[in-house]
Amino acid sequence: MEFKDNQAIYLQIANHFFENILQKKWNSGEKIPSIRDMAVQFEVNPNTTMRTFNYLQDKGIIFNKRGIGYYVADDGYEKARALKKEQFVNEDLAGFFRNMQMLGISFEDLKRYYHEFSNGNHN
Repeated sequence: MEFKDNQAIYLQIANHFFENILQKKWNSGEKIPSIRDMAVQFEVNPNTTMRTFNYLQDKGIIFNKRGIGYYVADDGYEKARALKKEQFVNEDLAGFFRNMQMLGISFEDLKRYYHEFSNGNHN
């Protein structure tokens, strides 16, 4: 994974967790890879990965079974989805609408593009 300079690395790793949970690759109650395994996978210091796990645990998305490992919370999917939706609305939507306006893209155009994208007809 290539990290971007504009966001903390632990949050970028958290986005990987969000994607796995929201795409249902990791389901409620399922054990997730260990801190050490994730540190190796992302080639980062285990302390950085621990920060990701603490962040996700604070948000109620994962939980720790002491001595056994970390698991996706029963409502982890819902919490991950709500958090990512809030981030999208607060961080991405204003710029998205601004770009639509500058480029003269209407909501009808957007609807057509969305259907094309959803059907795999995108570049």
